[in-house]
Amino acid sequence: MRALASGARDLMFLRPWWLLGLLGLPPLLWWWWRRRRTQSVWRDAIDPHLLRHLLQGEAQADGGLMHRLGRAFAALALTVGYATLFLALAGPSWRKSPQPLWEDRTPLVIALDLSQRVLATDLPPSRLQRARAEIAEILRRRGGGQIALVVYAGDAFTVTPLTEDFANVALYLDALHPNIMPKRGSRTDRGIAESALLLRRAGFRRGDILVITDMLDGDERRVESAASDAASEGYRVSVLGLASERGAQRMVRGVAEAIRLDGSALASLAAEGKGRYAAVTVDDSDLVKLGVLDAQRMEATSGGGKRGAMAIDEGYWLLPLLLLTALFAFRRGVLAVVLLCCLPWQPAQAADGDLWLRQDQQAHRAMQRAGEAFRRRDYAAAERLWQNLPGADADYNRGNALARQGRYPEAIDAYDEALRAQPNMTDAIENRRAVVEAMRRKPPKNDRDQDRKQNDPKNDGKQDGEKNQGKSDQGQQPNAQQQPGGDPQQSGQPPKPQNPKDSGQNRNDGSQTQNGQNGQNGQQNRNPNGAQTPPNPPPNPPRPNDAGRDQKRDPQRDRNAPRPSDPPGNDGGGKNQRDDPNAQREADAAQRERMERALAQRPRPVPSGAGETGRPETAQERQVRILNEARLRRVPDDPGGLLRAKFEQEYRRRASGDERR
Repeated sequence: MRALASGARDLMFLRPWWLLGLLGLPPLLWWWWRRRRTQSVWRDAIDPHLLRHLLQGEAQADGGLMHRLGRAFAALALTVGYATLFLALAGPSWRKSPQPLWEDRTPLVIALDLSQRVLATDLPPSRLQRARAEIAEILRRRGGGQIALVVYAGDAFTVTPLTEDFANVALYLDALHPNIMPKRGSRTDRGIAESALLLRRAGFRRGDILVITDMLDGDERRVESAASDAASEGYRVSVLGLASERGAQRMVRGVAEAIRLDGSALASLAAEGKGRYAAVTVDDSDLVKLGVLDAQRMEATSGGGKRGAMAIDEGYWLLPLLLLTALFAFRRGVLAVVLLCCLPWQPAQAADGDLWLRQDQQAHRAMQRAGEAFRRRDYAAAERLWQNLPGADADYNRGNALARQGRYPEAIDAYDEALRAQPNMTDAIENRRAVVEAMRRKPPKNDRDQDRKQNDPKNDGKQDGEKNQGKSDQGQQPNAQQQPGGDPQQSGQPPKPQNPKDSGQNRNDGSQTQNGQNGQNGQQNRNPNGAQTPPNPPPNPPRPNDAGRDQKRDPQRDRNAPRPSDPPGNDGGGKNQRDDPNAQREADAAQRERMERALAQRPRPVPSGAGETGRPETAQERQVRILNEARLRRVPDDPGGLLRAKFEQEYRRRASGDERR
């Protein structure tokens, strides 16, 4: 009740003159009542002078009780709808929101000269570094107000608009460099004009503009005129000299030219702008002299900024009631339509909708479907979808799908088409080479034959060698590369584990690589005379289901890595391993590799503090981390790329005349 009483007490109308429309409600109701009273269904069929003799009583004329109730409901709906309309237009309000009426501290716009002269080193370490340090000091110590950052060379551009978030401005300091400017030069007048435009658009009548430069290049009168125009609008222009008295040398058309501080011209510019001038110093005395560390108050009051309470228009809350009454007044039977909307929806069948899509949208959707089919290992469907898509990426992915189906010649043709469209596609080159190598290798033996040999006790002596021989012959197969509209993962991403039947292969639906690998339990050993020797089994051999799980290696590294050779022969013939040091080293390397694989597959105790998951990093996770770090190292470190692209686009728009300064 208290809330209702408080709301009624604070109720006000923002547009009270609309309430005069309520005066038309009584005449409207009288006209409607007169019209409905004289209306009868018989008037269209019987003449009026005969109708009064045919109708018996007022009840029959009115149509009975239901007709009177319907007339009363219609009158009520008309009254409520009419009153709701004008009440909403009047703008009822019972809440207020505090709003700042004006800012009490002067804003500051920093205009930095990013011509090639800022790369001079007369101010150690360079003029650009000193300018960044000066701006960072202003952002750190300035109390209150708003700050914007403008850079200029041959033209002026806004880095950040006026904002109270100084940390947002500081984010762009490291990206400031002359190479982000689309046009060379040093148009200080445009930097001042851009700064004044920011203040004018923000609605400030007073403000400060700080120009950081070393000299005035070009027409000094034009620059002083821009400063005078800004001062006439209430924007004070101050200058910070960014150079030393001795200056530096630069080559201009093969001639050495001295670039040094032009203090007199900069002081004259500050005088025209009704501001101050100071040369850069090693301490903060220059900023103190310019007065940019403290935002001055624009009003002679000791309090904060002026704030007021703005009433909130709550008229939109009345719109649902207005729409409901308008719905019933629209036509008869509308209540039945409302009831039909409450019925449960039936499942609808619709077309694919490609008719309403552009060609690029249809291609994007087909690329997504192809990527989903590839992840489901439905390589035939993926190949059909990619076959209908143009471009080198589609040909490359089609080659991957064909290679997964074992159709190597067709996969090579698809890679060739991708390379004809994009000769520098390294993934297509590598996958084509892998497919060619796979065609030259002997196909792996059937898994059923291997399982039968494993279960046969007669073949225990040579089971390991045959299995290793089959697995070592498996080739590398390419994988899909993710496209802009598709779902397969990009090349180079970490592989995923595989089922036991494909344990010798390292599949990755969206990545490169299937690596051939040596067998888990040994290899076929023969001495130089051809006699077969029993293999040297590793300790704790892995289970068949775990085979190949931790042996996913980079294909390039596997191709370059030395393969362990066969153990030396027995005493029955040939050369003993003690007599051949190379054979001894190769046998030791093979033994170490088998032991490392077996130890990697053995369950490890979980140490304390192993990580968030409570387990040590597996070989696959370690490879994922290494691959991600390698990708990050390949990303070029270009913090100014975003600003460069933004400035170039804005410069082209200005050159085409789309934007008037």
